[in-house]
Amino acid sequence: MPTVPPFIVAIPARYGSTRLPAKPLREIAGVPMVVRVVQRALQAGAADVVVATDDARIADALAGQGVRVCMTRAEHASGSDRLAECAGLCGWADDAIVVNLQGDEPFAPAAGIREVACALAEDDAPMATLATPIADAHELFDPNVVKLVRGTNGRALYFSRAPLPWARDAFAASREVVPANTPFLRHIGIYAYRAGFLARYARLARTPLEQAESLEQLRVLEHGHAIAVRLTPEPFPPGIDTEADLVRAEQWLRTQG
Repeated sequence: MPTVPPFIVAIPARYGSTRLPAKPLREIAGVPMVVRVVQRALQAGAADVVVATDDARIADALAGQGVRVCMTRAEHASGSDRLAECAGLCGWADDAIVVNLQGDEPFAPAAGIREVACALAEDDAPMATLATPIADAHELFDPNVVKLVRGTNGRALYFSRAPLPWARDAFAASREVVPANTPFLRHIGIYAYRAGFLARYARLARTPLEQAESLEQLRVLEHGHAIAVRLTPEPFPPGIDTEADLVRAEQWLRTQG
């Protein structure tokens, strides 16, 4: 088993959410979502866990959880931008490995959190992320499921909401099944960065592909930076975006005994 490098988990937790107001504080089986995310980060063995938030109510909910809270500005366009401010406020060393665990991923597996940290440590790319194979045609054609392709060096070539790659001959015959022998991958929205790159990322101008696909990671690729990609060692249950997701999360938790 590879040695896991020391890493920080930073959790961006914005109070405002269009689809699910006060999302970080919504309860799953009586526990606020952001607390469940923190618990996962601690289980993964992070050297430090910091929640970057814009609201004192979230900070209050984290009292006694054994994590630090970093109060950040409210107007950040993305979680990565929020963590860039957090990195400056916390004074992390430029080479520190920072895992961005989304505040709506209350069931992220500890092994996956460790894996993305290892992916960054073992590559000289400034950023790393995870993926998992796609076996369902509906998932492949769902624009809410982000797909990615990667090169033989294990680095991302592109991310898209469209089916990617386009299996020309197979899709001409049918779009009801996933063609065999084609590497379809679903992106899992967990990232690791070197702390020094977070500041550089925040200064990068937004890019046409990023805006067209509404995918912040494309800003990194369009500006010529590399993203290392590893397959997740364990499945990531879906994140929480809607009221229906909350209901499913409660049901899933019950099945875990």
